[in-house]
Amino acid sequence: MQIGVLGSGAMGTGIAQVAAQAGHDVILFDKNPTAIERAKQKLLKVLNRLVEKGKMTDAEAKGIFGRIYFVDNIYAYKDCGLIIEAIIENLDIKKDVFDQLADIVSKDCILASNTSSLSITSIAGSVIHPERFIGVHFFNPAPVMKLVEIIPAMQTASSITQQARDLIDSWGKLTVLVKDTPGFIVNRLARPFYGEAIRIYEEGFADFATIDWAMTELGGFRMGPFTLMDFIGNDVNYAVTESVWKSFYHDPRYKPSFTQKRLSEAGWLGRKTGKGYFDYSENAGEPAPKKDKELGEQIVWRIVVMLINEAADALYLKIASKEDLDLAMEKGVNYPKGLLRWADEKGIVQCVETLDRLFDEYHEERYRCSPMLRNMAREGKKFYLNAAEKV
Repeated sequence: MQIGVLGSGAMGTGIAQVAAQAGHDVILFDKNPTAIERAKQKLLKVLNRLVEKGKMTDAEAKGIFGRIYFVDNIYAYKDCGLIIEAIIENLDIKKDVFDQLADIVSKDCILASNTSSLSITSIAGSVIHPERFIGVHFFNPAPVMKLVEIIPAMQTASSITQQARDLIDSWGKLTVLVKDTPGFIVNRLARPFYGEAIRIYEEGFADFATIDWAMTELGGFRMGPFTLMDFIGNDVNYAVTESVWKSFYHDPRYKPSFTQKRLSEAGWLGRKTGKGYFDYSENAGEPAPKKDKELGEQIVWRIVVMLINEAADALYLKIASKEDLDLAMEKGVNYPKGLLRWADEKGIVQCVETLDRLFDEYHEERYRCSPMLRNMAREGKKFYLNAAEKV
């Protein structure tokens, strides 16, 4: 099958590389010839580096590059069996592009969007034969990150969902099936990792360095929330938070923080600007955390229980299966373990008691306990039957 990728930015080029590595001929389109040339040079650099590191042979690299056709003519897509769009996160622009594609490709061509935050159903509504439209959300960098979220629109035919999932699985990826809701799995479930960490700082319980130390050294996370936000970019992370909050009709669980908004307004976006929650200038010293184990464990549990609550609510609302929810957080954002399995280990009753204590303290809806957790605690249930049950 010939694969089309629309958009030659980092994500589009990465997806094209993945498909070409799987043996497909790939049409990588961008209407900007300069962007196409830039993508070509960047991909050559990436492949050469992989050869230098011994990750692939020179012949393999040349084969991958030779299967990707860099074009600025959208009509080159006419023989594609699947087209994945990876352009700007703007609903109207995406709809216009798919409207164009409908006149070029066959009615059997699967059309997919790599959007991380927009409604798949809404985009599908603008497509002729919407039953062949689906969300296929890769994570950056696409050649490295294993997880791909598969999101059927309301209109998507079940055969297309299975076909798309089987194809992406054959590319060496791990796919999870997700209902079309804001943030899908990863961007929804991860909100408390950032939001509750900022809240703990704003209340004066601990500084940035101490919270990050607790989450990495005691919690087992690869990056602390503030280091990660600085890595992502505070403008990007804030925009995603605000988008999810608005999409959920201003649910307090997803409420953005003034702390991050002010950093974004100041232009302190993190590593890319040299300053964010931390100072990355050449002579800046690394702030020392307060290594108080008792305080650190309180920080970790408060953030983790909020993550668990979000995962339980997603399962309660049938956003995805328990296995896919846990797999997404382990492989999509490298959490040390699945959140629902974590809940079993800590104890469902302890989760409910902690959330109720926070709600009694603050009387804020952000701390409301998921009905699923409360029912499970009452009935003495677990998410997994035993420790040997695999995700």
